[in-house]
Amino acid sequence: MEKSKVIFGNEMPLKVYKKACRSKKKYIKKYGDDSGSSYEVRLEKNAYIGDSLGVVNVLVGSPETNAHYDPSRNAETLSFDTEKGIIVGNIRMGFGHYRISMAIASAAKSMGYVPYWMDLNSYKETTCTKVIGAQNDLYSLGSRLSKNPIFNKLVWEPVNYEGFRALSYNAADQKNAELMAPVYANIPKDIPVVGTHVWPAQAAIHAGMKNVVNAIPDNWPMALHFAEGAVHTIQCRNAYQGYRILNGMNKKTVCREMPEDSLLYTGHYIDHELVSNIEADCDARIQRKKDGKPIRFLLTIGGAGAQKEIFAAIIEFLLPYIKENKAALYVNVGDYKNVWDNLIKEIPAMKEVSTEHFDNWKDTEKFCEEALDPSTLISGIHGFWHKNIFEAVYCTNLLMRSCDVLVTKPSELAFYPVPKLFIKRVGKHEMWGAIHSAEMGDGTLECRDIAHTLQMVKLFMESSIELTDMCEAIKANKKAGLYDGAYKVVETAMALKNK
Repeated sequence: MEKSKVIFGNEMPLKVYKKACRSKKKYIKKYGDDSGSSYEVRLEKNAYIGDSLGVVNVLVGSPETNAHYDPSRNAETLSFDTEKGIIVGNIRMGFGHYRISMAIASAAKSMGYVPYWMDLNSYKETTCTKVIGAQNDLYSLGSRLSKNPIFNKLVWEPVNYEGFRALSYNAADQKNAELMAPVYANIPKDIPVVGTHVWPAQAAIHAGMKNVVNAIPDNWPMALHFAEGAVHTIQCRNAYQGYRILNGMNKKTVCREMPEDSLLYTGHYIDHELVSNIEADCDARIQRKKDGKPIRFLLTIGGAGAQKEIFAAIIEFLLPYIKENKAALYVNVGDYKNVWDNLIKEIPAMKEVSTEHFDNWKDTEKFCEEALDPSTLISGIHGFWHKNIFEAVYCTNLLMRSCDVLVTKPSELAFYPVPKLFIKRVGKHEMWGAIHSAEMGDGTLECRDIAHTLQMVKLFMESSIELTDMCEAIKANKKAGLYDGAYKVVETAMALKNK
């Protein structure tokens, strides 16, 4: 049965199916249909995270049209390892899906497998990338517009919370994903695929890939995340029944449930490097607090700018503490240098206490390594910007180990084993990330305005309870296996292959 007509045994109304077909036709008219294409596939070691995470890029189509193509590696010839290989299918939509992909790749490498990085948003000549790029641009626009409280209340939060929840949305997505399938045409069909966004998983199923795992990022159950035919993994137990019974996905209608073997709880998707060092890193945080050393805050700032005002307020609040060596700041602006420039312009006093670690990966790695040394005193503000997307994303992972508090919206970073201060969400579905983290004891409640955010910053500064309790909770959570999700996803994918 066509996946846009029936979703886990739930038949879609004819008008929903016709609307899905119109959506696909619209994209074909705009971007073409390359269903008959047989794109060349090439492999090359990733120049940025190839050594640390063992990642090999999968290039599809003409090499020079691939966003991740590196001409200096043109002479290198690699082939798929059909025994130990695992494809990590992803897209760049913000940093979140890349970060989850890095966690899967890290776990795979630690388990002796070869992670192949397949970014469906990097194959510029394909219809697949053009369709994803268009939808990504639309989502980014919505994120920026969400700064407007009226737009946020009437459009953005309802779309992210209820719109993406509907089975009718999945019907359209499945039809559009048929246009993404050609990128898998020359990929060995037995190699397991882990999709860290639903589109790479849906496209893999449409292309006939036999062993597909759909690593769902959110714990608010939404039909958006369905890739029927794949094993769906979730990070939180509180999401299990919502997905299992398709709760509220067809308004008040009681839906037919997902098959038992289509849904699996794994725990949080976390990099091996972070999981394996949890105890040492948490103990170091507790000791720094006892010794009265500067509290290290890590701010991760995206390019949409939806929360720039909040981060600016935090920096201004902490400046006196920074000048007194009571606090220190790591600020990662990813690959958006303009964000750093705007902050310096808005807060000129930052400049005199800031050290810029800009587009120099060796310098960044050296700083992160030295910051782990108990004898190192970190002071001032340290700004990080990297032109390359891999370095821009992975920088936060490296800084996470030596920071004391991660300041972030409750998105994919809500699941990471580091004490977290949650600022206002971007999209109502993110609300549940903060709720889950607070319940697990490794993060705060969501601070939905600047006043409450600064109150929590002050508590971290002046009290030892919040930081110490979170560190102890993180260590307990590790013993319970909460952060083993990436390993379990890889195990699940390889088990499908060896079944």
